[in-house]
Amino acid sequence: MNPYVKSLTIDCQDALVVGRFWAAALGGELEEDSTSAKAFVEAPGWGGPNLWFQRVPEPKQGKLRMHFDLRAPGGDIPAEVERLKGLGATFAWEADGLIVLRDPEGNEFCVEE
Repeated sequence: MNPYVKSLTIDCQDALVVGRFWAAALGGELEEDSTSAKAFVEAPGWGGPNLWFQRVPEPKQGKLRMHFDLRAPGGDIPAEVERLKGLGATFAWEADGLIVLRDPEGNEFCVEE
């Protein structure tokens, strides 16, 4: 199984908060010019994912939930879920081998077998 993360943009209130989470989750780093309004993470060890985080104005009523797959290297899904929870992710739901978590701003993503 080759791990991959699709390139995407996530709307959030504080781009640094969610950007730091994903940098830690993917083993990458925030670009040094990242701000609370816009942040960028690249994690080449995961096939070169590029994640943009863009602040949206209050209230977040129109915020989109972004879905993408995070495939754990080596297929150790339970360990990967626990690692992500330790970084600040929360459990959302699970069905048919698909585990959906939420990042610190509530964006859903899935870890699957």
